[in-house]
Amino acid sequence: MISGEFWRSWLAFWLLAGPIFLGIVNIAYCFYLSRHHLDAMMDALKNSRYMYVRGLAWRGQGWFGGFVLITKIAGMVLRPAAYIRMGDVDPVDIGNFPPHLKRFLMINVVMTITTLSWMAITYVLLKVR
Repeated sequence: MISGEFWRSWLAFWLLAGPIFLGIVNIAYCFYLSRHHLDAMMDALKNSRYMYVRGLAWRGQGWFGGFVLITKIAGMVLRPAAYIRMGDVDPVDIGNFPPHLKRFLMINVVMTITTLSWMAITYVLLKVR
């Protein structure tokens, strides 16, 4: 059981506000990636079926389409096995994907997983309260 005094402390405030703040930073970072690096990522995956079937349609959907493409490209580049079997991505494109763009996508995924994990921990702590 967590004491009532803890919930009035600054540590509790940051424990509860942290996921919100990190989520806002994650959205801003994804927006940055979609505005500055998405074209380079799509060019790096130019032989992949997903890019010419659905990629161009999502690209024209504004900021939301950019977020969807960043998320999809991160999945295809960081965990490519299933996408290669489905035929959505070309193995040569994955092998030639620029390392600095891969690092940007890894930061995005780690930030998302951290935010979701922190939110889950906060939820459990609030239920235990």
